[in-house]
Amino acid sequence: MDTWTLAAIIMLIAFVMTMTGRGGGNFYVLTLVLAGIDMNLSASTGQFILMSSSLMATILFSRQKMNHWKLTILLGVLIFVSAMSGGYLGHYFNERMLKIVFAVVMFLAAILMLRKPKKHLKSDRKWIVSLKSNNEEYHVNLLITVPVVLLTGFISGMVGVSGGSFLVPLMLLTMSVPMHIAVGTSTTLVTISAAAGFFGHLGAGVFYPQLAVPLALGGLVGGFLGAKLAVKSKPKNLKYLFAGTQLVASVIMIYNVL
Repeated sequence: MDTWTLAAIIMLIAFVMTMTGRGGGNFYVLTLVLAGIDMNLSASTGQFILMSSSLMATILFSRQKMNHWKLTILLGVLIFVSAMSGGYLGHYFNERMLKIVFAVVMFLAAILMLRKPKKHLKSDRKWIVSLKSNNEEYHVNLLITVPVVLLTGFISGMVGVSGGSFLVPLMLLTMSVPMHIAVGTSTTLVTISAAAGFFGHLGAGVFYPQLAVPLALGGLVGGFLGAKLAVKSKPKNLKYLFAGTQLVASVIMIYNVL
């Protein structure tokens, strides 16, 4: 498969995935692996594409106030460090192991999205942090959020997937954040995670710009169009789209590993 055909596929993936707040890193990696590119190069290229497309979507979502900046800063600091570590250390892991981790992460994220959100947490505990933004208040359980975000960031950087695969369910299920706000906030965090993971891979010397740049152009176009449509979509539709595409990705990768 030639590079520009791959770029067209990446554009379509970015269009659909940007709508759910996770950018499409899981499908980028899956597409590259199925095209015959080894897992580590697929991971680094996927992070570069993800960084580009998510940055475009972040700009558009921010203009629509679909972002909780205080929550972004809190989660962003954690995910940046862990994603960079995952990106740097990813080439030390067995390729088959990376594929298995990829599939498991995708499947769990899809199942989590089908659960009903919990009610707002009580803010009278030391480990519960209240954040206000855009006249909305959310409560963050640090005992759950910190370890989940650190693990999510590390796996995202290592495997080349987007942190939104777990960040969106985390915000919906434990913080009662509305779907549109979760999508916007997650997209910003995905941009941070992807940049950290990419620079980790770059530091390890795993990058091929002749492949990555054309594919990133496709991701930019798809990310722009997907973000435009997400603003107008119903939250319920975005939720089911998220869960459905996650299940498809996990099943295909499990089949590929077996």
